[in-house]
Amino acid sequence: MKLEKCITVDNINQNLLNVKYAVRGPILERALQIERELVKGVPKPFKYVVRANIGDCHALGQKPITFIRQVLALAACPQLMSSPDVPEDVKKRVQDILHDCTKRSVGSYSPSAGLTLVRKHAAAYLTARDGVPASYEDIYLGSGASDLIKAVLTLFVKDADGKPPAVMIPIPQYPLFSGTLSELGLRQANYYLDEEHNWALQVAELERSWQQASVNSHVRALVIINPGNPTGQVLTRENIEEIIKFAYDHDLFLMADEVYQENIISKPFHSFKKVMHEMGPPYSGMELASFVTCSKGWAAECGLRAGWAELVRLQRDVAAAFSTARAVLQCPTVLGQCAVDCTVKPPSPGEASYPQFCAERRDIHRVLAERAATAYNTFNSIPGYSCNPIDGSMFAFPRVEIPENAQRAALEQGISPDEFYCLRLLEETGVCVVPGSGFGQKPGTFHFRTTILHSREEFQHMMDSIRQFHLQFLRQYS
Repeated sequence: MKLEKCITVDNINQNLLNVKYAVRGPILERALQIERELVKGVPKPFKYVVRANIGDCHALGQKPITFIRQVLALAACPQLMSSPDVPEDVKKRVQDILHDCTKRSVGSYSPSAGLTLVRKHAAAYLTARDGVPASYEDIYLGSGASDLIKAVLTLFVKDADGKPPAVMIPIPQYPLFSGTLSELGLRQANYYLDEEHNWALQVAELERSWQQASVNSHVRALVIINPGNPTGQVLTRENIEEIIKFAYDHDLFLMADEVYQENIISKPFHSFKKVMHEMGPPYSGMELASFVTCSKGWAAECGLRAGWAELVRLQRDVAAAFSTARAVLQCPTVLGQCAVDCTVKPPSPGEASYPQFCAERRDIHRVLAERAATAYNTFNSIPGYSCNPIDGSMFAFPRVEIPENAQRAALEQGISPDEFYCLRLLEETGVCVVPGSGFGQKPGTFHFRTTILHSREEFQHMMDSIRQFHLQFLRQYS
C-alpha cells in the first residue's frame, strides 16, 4: 500500500509557492552544476565559473577588517587576551562586550533586542551621523537586515478598511522584498524607477502606483532602497523631502533600506531620519524604520548574519508587540552583535588599531570606485548596452538590447529573454549573473545584475568575456 505524504504542494502554505529569489535561482543552480562538471573534466570553453550573482564581498576577494576579526577571536576565546600580538584597544573592546554578556560568554543568550552596550553604541553612531538624538531603546539587532525587514513587514499583515494590505516597493528592487511580501500574503504595489534619469524616483510615479493599488488594496507602507539595489543610485536630499511629504499625505509607514550607505563612492548620503528631523513638524513626528547591516559597507561580514534597525515613534503598544515577537526568537547571534559593535564604533584616532583600520577601509573604497568606473565605461562601450552611473552599492544593472530572434528563441524554451541571455552567457563564458526579471524591470526592457567586487584581473576577465559573448550573440540572432 502506497503511503501518501502528509504535506503536499496542495496543502502547504500556498504563499510559499509564490516566493521567488532569483539571486539564488536557476542560473546559480546551473552554475553550480557546471562547476561540478568542470571538476569531473567535462570540456568547457572556459576554465572556471565567475560568480557575480550575489554581493558576497569576502567570497569575491575582499579582505576582512582586521579589527573586527580580532574582536571576534577574543570574544569567542578570551584566553587569547594575554597575547602580546593583540592591540590593547581590541582587548578593551572585548572586555566591555563580555561584561555585558551573561557570565561573560558570547555563548549565552543576549536580550532579545540585542546587547545593551551594542545598542547604545548604535544610538551614539546614529546621533553623530544625523545630529539627531537617538535612543538605544528604539534599536533592535537582528540576524542581518533581512531578518528585521521581514519582522517589520509582518506588522502590516491585516486587512484595513475592508481591503487587503499592500506595500509599495521600487522596481527594480532587491527580491527580499517581493519574496517576503509573497510569503506573508501582503500585496505588492510596484513603482518604477526612472532609468532614463539615472534611476530617479519620481513622485508622480509614486502617486500613480498608490492610486492603482488603492483600488483593491489598502496601501500601508512605502519601501525605499537608498542607495539602490540593484541600481546603485543615491537619492538627493530634495528627492527625499518629496518622498517624505508623499508618505505623510498618504498616511504611509516609511521603511528605509539604507544598508549600502557605506558603499557610496562620491555623493553625500542623507538618511531619512535626518531629513525628517530637519523638515520639522509634522514630518518630524512620522513613524520610520531604517535598516543597516554588517553584510555590506566596509565590514562585509555576510556570513555572520548581523544587522540592526531603528524603529522610531511607534505607538507604545505596537512597539511592545514587536518586542514580544522578537523575544520569541530569543536573540540574534551574539558574535554577530560583536561585529555590529565594531561597525558602529570603529577604532578612534589615537587607538592602536586606528592606522591599520583606516588603511584597510580606504583600500576597500578605492577598489569599489575603480570597479564601478570600469563597469560603467565597459558596459557603455558595448553595442546594445547602456548603464547608468553607479553612485553606491556594489552592483551594476546594465540594460541590454536583445534581438527579436533571440526573444523568440527564449519564448520557444518557455523562459524570459533576459534569462535566456544570462543562461547563454553562463554556458559560453562561465560568467554567472542574475536576469533583470528577478528584480523587476519595465516591460520591453532587459537587464542583468552583476557584482563589481572581484579582483582587478578577474573583473577585467569578466568584462572582456561579456563583451565578446554579446558581439557573438548579436551576430547569431540579429
